[in-house]
Amino acid sequence: MTQHEYVFIAISVILGLALTRLLHTAAGLIRAHKRVTFHWATALWGGVIMLFILQLWWVGWELRTVMDWTIIDFFVLVIGSIFVYGAADLALPTEDYDISSNKELVFLQHSRSFGRWSALSMLGYFCVGPHVNITMLGNSPLLSVLFPAIGAGLMLLVALKPTWFEFLSVMFAGYAIVILYLTA
Repeated sequence: MTQHEYVFIAISVILGLALTRLLHTAAGLIRAHKRVTFHWATALWGGVIMLFILQLWWVGWELRTVMDWTIIDFFVLVIGSIFVYGAADLALPTEDYDISSNKELVFLQHSRSFGRWSALSMLGYFCVGPHVNITMLGNSPLLSVLFPAIGAGLMLLVALKPTWFEFLSVMFAGYAIVILYLTA
């Protein structure tokens, strides 16, 4: 077993749990569809978070060329995976089974309040990206800092300007497409 395979077992477990959590929440919302107030922006947000889970998994394959792993590399990837898990867990509203109130199932209200923590978790993910790009993959420092900084800026705006959520979720989707193109 190579170091890459050994390290990526932990990362894959966390990413698998993140994907499972996001899909489980979506399934629960489908089951409760009569009490859900759907909004496209929150659904788009959840879809983009899923893309970032898969993107990190994909980048993990590129890391197979890294021959000497350090404990710092391992911790950075685990922390990045945990941040993506947090974003996935908080991306969509969940039912708290309070029959007297359906407010927890209002997509847009969730995104503008508690769901902003999903953006802050993604902010943490974008902060670990430069380490992977520069020290592990040997990419250009300028671009390795610039692209995550753009993502971090978007996440700060989502957290600080909740009334802009619809516009920012579209911007986040566009940003994700650019990142997928660059890492594919």
